[in-house]
Amino acid sequence: MKQNQMLNGIDDHTCKVTEVICLPNSRLPRVVIVGGGFAGLALVEGLKNKDVQVVLIDRNNFHQFQPLFYQVATSGLEPDSIVFPFRKQIKGYKNVSFRLAEVKEIQASTNTVITDKGKLTYDYLVLATGTKTNFFGMEEVERNSLGMKDIRDSLNIRHMMLQNLEQAAITCDDEERDALTNFVIVGGGPAGVEMAGALAEFCKYILPKDYPEYPSSIMNIYLVEAMDELLVAMSDKASSKTLTYLENLNVKVLLKESVSNYDGRIVQTKSGKTILAKNLIWTAGVKGDFPKGIDERHVVKGNRLKTDAYLKVDGQENIYAIGDIAALISEETPKGHPQVAQAAIQQGKYLACTLMGIINDKPIGLFSYKDKGSLATVGKRKAVADLGKLKFAGYFAWLLWSVVHLLSISGFRNKLLVGFNWAVSYFSYEKSNRVIIRNFKLNTTAKTQTKDNSENHLEKDVNTKKSSIDV
Repeated sequence: MKQNQMLNGIDDHTCKVTEVICLPNSRLPRVVIVGGGFAGLALVEGLKNKDVQVVLIDRNNFHQFQPLFYQVATSGLEPDSIVFPFRKQIKGYKNVSFRLAEVKEIQASTNTVITDKGKLTYDYLVLATGTKTNFFGMEEVERNSLGMKDIRDSLNIRHMMLQNLEQAAITCDDEERDALTNFVIVGGGPAGVEMAGALAEFCKYILPKDYPEYPSSIMNIYLVEAMDELLVAMSDKASSKTLTYLENLNVKVLLKESVSNYDGRIVQTKSGKTILAKNLIWTAGVKGDFPKGIDERHVVKGNRLKTDAYLKVDGQENIYAIGDIAALISEETPKGHPQVAQAAIQQGKYLACTLMGIINDKPIGLFSYKDKGSLATVGKRKAVADLGKLKFAGYFAWLLWSVVHLLSISGFRNKLLVGFNWAVSYFSYEKSNRVIIRNFKLNTTAKTQTKDNSENHLEKDVNTKKSSIDV
C-alpha cells in the first residue's frame, strides 16, 4: 500500500480547530487508532517504537478501567485511581502521538477521518470505539435511568445514591422515602451482579453508620434479569452460587423478568409487576458505537462491525475493527467473540503483529482467541471463577479476582491506591469519602429532555454520552 505522504508539520503557532490536525513529520506508514480502551491500548503497546507512525485518537485524554466502575459508583474507590492519562501511558514511545478529538465520520475513499477538531489521513485505520448502552428503543427508560459505561456515569450514580439518601432523611412522606431508598439494577451480567453486591454491602455496613436514623430495612435492592439465571455466560455452578450470595445479602433477585417502562418513579415489568424506585441503573445490554461512514451491509447484530479472520472490516481494504465493536463471525463463533477485556487485548496484540507483517511483506496468521476463563465478584470474600474445567467459588475466587484486576490497572500509583483502599475496606468495611460535589444528572444518553424533578435536585443534560457494560 502506498505510504502516507501527507506531512502535517508543527510550527511555533498554537494548533487550533483547523482543517487538518497537526502531527509530527513522518514518512512512515500511518496507523490511526480510534479509541483508547483495552483493545486500542494493546495495539499501541504492540506498535510502540516500530517503523510505523501511530496516532491514537480518543474523546477523553485518559484510559478508563471499566471493570471497577461499580466501585466508584458505590464510593469504594475514587475516580482518579482507575483512570490513567494517555500521554503518560505513551511517554517515551517515539512513534506514537495522542490527539484529543472525537471522530465523526470516516471517508474511506480518501483515507480520511473527520473529527470535531479537524481531519487527518491514514494508511491503516483501526476502530476500537467500544460500545454504548442499549435501551432497546425504550425512550422513557433511557431518559430516567443511569447507565455505567464512563467514569462520569459512575460518579453520576454515586451522586444519585447519596443525594437521594439525604433527601430521604428530609422527607416525612413514607412512600417518598421508600422511592428514594429503593434501587433497581437491570441486567444480571457481571456489571449488574457486581453493582448489586456492592450496593448490598453499602446498605449493610455503611448505611447504619452514616444514617443511624434509618431502620436497617429501609434500603431495598432489586436485580432484574430477563433470563432464568444470572451470569448466563458462565457455568451453572457460578450462576447458582451468585444467586445464593446475593440472596444472603438481601438482594431481591427477579429472574425471567424484563423492564417494560420506567417513568422515574415506577418500574414496570412485562409480567405486570411494579416497583417503586427513584434509582434505576441499566446494565442490560450494549450496542456498537462507531462513526458514520461504514456501509450498513457490514454491520451485524448488536451494531457490531463484521470482520474477516484478520480483523479487517468486511468490504474495506485498510480499515480494521478490534474489541467490543468487532464481530468475527465463523462456525466457531457465530455471534462473534465475547465482548470482554481479554478478547479485546488479544485482538489488539494480534493486530499489531498483523499490521507490521503487512507493512514488511511478511506472512500473517489468522486471529485465534484463547479463553482464559471468567471471574465475577459479589462482594467481599464472595466471587465465582470458571477457569476451563476448574470451577470454584468463595474466598479463593475472590482473592484471584482481586489479584487479576489489581495487576490489570494501568500505572503503579493507581495499583497502589486501589490496593490500599481494598486493604482498608477488607479490615474495616470503610469506603472512600462520601461527598456530594454536584447534583446528579439524568438524561445523559437520552435525545429528549424530561420534566424537572426538584425533589431530587436534578440538572438537565441533553447531550448524548456513551455508556455500556463491557467487563
